[in-house]
Amino acid sequence: MTADIRKRVALLLEDEFEDNDVAGTRDLLRSAGVDVVTIGPLAGRIYRGRKTLEVAAEVAAGQARAADYDAVVIPGGYAPDRLRMRHAVLDLIRDTLAAGKPVAAIDRGAQLLISVKAVEGRTITCWPSIAIDIKNAGGRYVDRPVVEDGSLITSRKADDVPHFAAAILKALGILQPAS
Repeated sequence: MTADIRKRVALLLEDEFEDNDVAGTRDLLRSAGVDVVTIGPLAGRIYRGRKTLEVAAEVAAGQARAADYDAVVIPGGYAPDRLRMRHAVLDLIRDTLAAGKPVAAIDRGAQLLISVKAVEGRTITCWPSIAIDIKNAGGRYVDRPVVEDGSLITSRKADDVPHFAAAILKALGILQPAS
């Protein structure tokens, strides 16, 4: 890690998240020295992925503050549909964006970006079935492994996790941009 201060990233959880979006991203960020904190509606609750992964939330969304994190990661799967019904989660994302910090969404995680009105005029990638939702919200959908538009980082699917994690690390100042 190139930074002197350890970076903290909030990783959002809710049932039916895409397993590799959570495990792959979490593991790649941790291997680079990032402190990844799992946040769900309830602290201590076990959230289950679409396949076999189970992850406990360390912090309740209502207790999480943007000031405590350097970035927020939103996984895909079906969890985003549940997460966007949680006001504390939406507030955390809004506040993180307002602070100019990275918010990274993969797969269907872009649904939360729509919910916080963060896609208008932005270039976004996501799971193909919500591309029309991005367009309807005023965003420009592109089919790429990762897209960085200001403080927003988006990816399409679990296969893109290495690109996704690398973009997050770059935004945190841990990885140097490719020249």
